[in-house]
Amino acid sequence: MDPATLVGILLAFAALYAMITLEGAHVEALLLPAPMVLVFGATIAIGIAGGTLKDFLVAVQAVPAAILGRSTPPQDTIDSVVVLAEKARSEGLLALEEEANTVTDPFLRGALQNIADGTDGEELREILEDEIDSASQTHRTAAKFFTGLGGYAPTVGIIGTVVSLTHVLENLSSPEELGPMIATAFVATLWGLLSANFLWLPIGTRIKRLGEMEIARMTLLMEGVLAVQAGSQPRLLGERLQAMVPQHAQGKAGKGGKDGGKGAKGSGETITAQGKAAA
Repeated sequence: MDPATLVGILLAFAALYAMITLEGAHVEALLLPAPMVLVFGATIAIGIAGGTLKDFLVAVQAVPAAILGRSTPPQDTIDSVVVLAEKARSEGLLALEEEANTVTDPFLRGALQNIADGTDGEELREILEDEIDSASQTHRTAAKFFTGLGGYAPTVGIIGTVVSLTHVLENLSSPEELGPMIATAFVATLWGLLSANFLWLPIGTRIKRLGEMEIARMTLLMEGVLAVQAGSQPRLLGERLQAMVPQHAQGKAGKGGKDGGKGAKGSGETITAQGKAAA
């Protein structure tokens, strides 16, 4: 779990609260129902109007993952593929069907089942690439929805301010009330900017980043299982996959690294079979 988004948003609102306190203002002055209903309600409605209901549902479903930020370390993925390579090398490709029944990752499970069924390598690559492309489109759709909200929100806030100022101009006969009314009018603009920069844009960017990490993991798995099908030597396969991972994303060398090691958990699932030592 990577709580970066949750921590960042909380720190941003904490900084806002600190500013309000240091200015001697009151938080209650900003928590006005009317502008908040307009900004949040209209922004989400416009976002839905700009796409489809399915796009909206995909975006909503992506929120929990964006907040929790769960991802599989590349080294765990490499270790799991190396274990599979050792099992295939010692027991044959048909043994991978047993592994397919134990993993929870549908992408890996489908790849292993296809290998056990004797699917041709080129055909399997096409199938896996299509799955990766489909997953990439899903992440892009969710990220685009929230970044779109980030673009709409400030403008909706301005609309709210204009509406409130119109009300102010209708009450020029009460000069003593103009100050509070004008201040209230600008709360809509404030919430438009806050929601865009404190919520919608960070969530959209987060979903995009997690999508990139997931696509990288699936690509790593694809290259790994195709190499397993081709009969690659486990240690060399581990080093090849390690070279595909950017330096900043590499963790401590495990079974797939050059230092060797013991078996590890798979990417999103537990590989129960323990591989023998690499030749």
